Amino acid sequence: MSACGCEHDEREEETPWWRDTEILLPILSGLALAAGFTAEQLGAGGAAFYWAGLLLGGYTFAPTAVRTLVTERRLGIGLLMTISALGAIILGYVEEAAALAFLYSIVEALEDRAMDRARSGLGSLLSLVPETATVVVDGAAAEIPAAQLTVGGTILVRPGERVPTDGIVANGRSGLDTSAITGESIPVDVGVGDEIIAGSINLTAPLTLTATASGTDNSLTTVVRLVRQAQQEKGERARIADRIARPLVPGVLILAAAVAILGSLFGDPELWITRSLVVLVAASPCALAISVPLTVVAGVGAASRFGVVFKSGSAFEELGGIRAMAFDKTGTLTMSSPSVVRVETAPEYTADDVLSLAAALEQHSTHPLARAITDAVAAPPASDAEESAGLGMTGTVGGARVAVGNPTWLSSGHLTAKVKELQGSGMTAVIVHREGEPVGAIGLRDELRSEAAEAIGLLHEDGIETVMLTGDSEASARALASAAGIDDVRANLRPEDKSDAIAGLTGRGRTAMVGDGINDGPALASADLGIAMGLTGSDVAIESADIAFLGDDLRLLPQAVRHARRGRRIIDENILLSLLIITALVPLAISGVLGLAAVVLVHEVGEIIVILNGLRASRRPTAGTSTPQAVTV
Repeated sequence: MSACGCEHDEREEETPWWRDTEILLPILSGLALAAGFTAEQLGAGGAAFYWAGLLLGGYTFAPTAVRTLVTERRLGIGLLMTISALGAIILGYVEEAAALAFLYSIVEALEDRAMDRARSGLGSLLSLVPETATVVVDGAAAEIPAAQLTVGGTILVRPGERVPTDGIVANGRSGLDTSAITGESIPVDVGVGDEIIAGSINLTAPLTLTATASGTDNSLTTVVRLVRQAQQEKGERARIADRIARPLVPGVLILAAAVAILGSLFGDPELWITRSLVVLVAASPCALAISVPLTVVAGVGAASRFGVVFKSGSAFEELGGIRAMAFDKTGTLTMSSPSVVRVETAPEYTADDVLSLAAALEQHSTHPLARAITDAVAAPPASDAEESAGLGMTGTVGGARVAVGNPTWLSSGHLTAKVKELQGSGMTAVIVHREGEPVGAIGLRDELRSEAAEAIGLLHEDGIETVMLTGDSEASARALASAAGIDDVRANLRPEDKSDAIAGLTGRGRTAMVGDGINDGPALASADLGIAMGLTGSDVAIESADIAFLGDDLRLLPQAVRHARRGRRIIDENILLSLLIITALVPLAISGVLGLAAVVLVHEVGEIIVILNGLRASRRPTAGTSTPQAVTV
């Protein structure tokens, strides 16, 4: 079909129908056909109008069909229609030939417009990037085309303006509206050192950014590239439709020839040649050819508008068939921002004493838990600080030797029961020693995302089994999994162990892996479907995944699953309808119950139904009342 595989410049505005020749020619063909019918009823003769309608309609598909046959040696549906029209003309059925040309051309035009509409999400995404940007050079602000932005440049973003490319805040503090990109409606507060993605709207105060991507190769343009790629790639059902449609075209030609030859041997040649032309049209897989591509394009484009990027059409279909979903813990189910939750102390020490001793040492560490402790209390730095990788730190604080580390390195002594209680509550315990004696234990926890339990519950409602795969301890993992509603927990896993666990799960049914870190790369790649959460995820995770979520709200998962399942249902409905049309029309055509005009009409009405049904995949799904909402772009 003409619409499939077309390239469009997503920045161009859609051409109004009255200036689009692909729409005007079929309309003029229809007007000529109507004029011919009217003139014939009035006794004035409508042959000239019928010929005009035939030429106008046929011009939209006949030249392309012949060119495809000559240059690519490929038989297409357009060629079947061209042969049918020529045969009708030879037999003197100019009116029927004109009707066929008009109806086929109008459906071709409708398909083109439908594909354009399905792809419109890309134009909406690209429109989020401003045409110009304000850069600061030697202290002076200047406006340049956004496409000319380079990595390392200084960008000024005023309140109300969109961020032209990815960057890090160098100066200022403000709120950002990222809803059009990530689907998250709550503004995000950002300050110095925070990362910002292209297309976000600065809300309250000026921000100075250091560009981390060029104006033509940033997170938003990457999304558009991936979505376009996904819309062009075919999935399992597309391949099924292709396998059915590809042999149908030559098969239809053979069937039509057999009807003409065998019928002529035993009956009136003109009658059976006419019927063979009707069979040619009746068995044409028009609706089948567009049943899958249109739905995939519409579904993938719609998903990009609420923050889900499918890297292929097959990923869109695959998500709809997922039966199990495995989750990494840190950064996926949790906030990836550990904080001090509890402090247990020896009798002669206070919580502040213990935290101050620990913070004095942890200022010299880059470990995520160290930052959580230093954020909890201010303390002067320790001297002679030394770090034992993966174990802890030692140093001098106030003239005393102090050590901070995990319970496998430092004895918890009389605090052992308290430490086990902390770990049983899902916390990571850090032991603090002063002069070789345990003086306290600090409980830290990476808190569960507020929406995690709701998202897991929605997945369970949809019949999807959930599993947690994590490198953390069994006690910590089970406490968090219980709060999230996940029963199957696999803890103390290395990256290769996660990959092995995924292999075991895929043996029981189609499995997706959800992660965001470098250590999730092998599991994401080995799963039936890899899902990377958030633009803050590692490059390895995003590259290994089949689907990338622009936001971090876990409720996008059930929303995307329901969207993909609806897409699969629509595809199946379209394939079934297409095959039923062919199955019903062929015997009616051979027996002479339906003539050429009636068969063409039924076929093209069916094709319109398939188009309209496929466009339902462009609607945004719902997955619970508190699903994050995106603004309309």
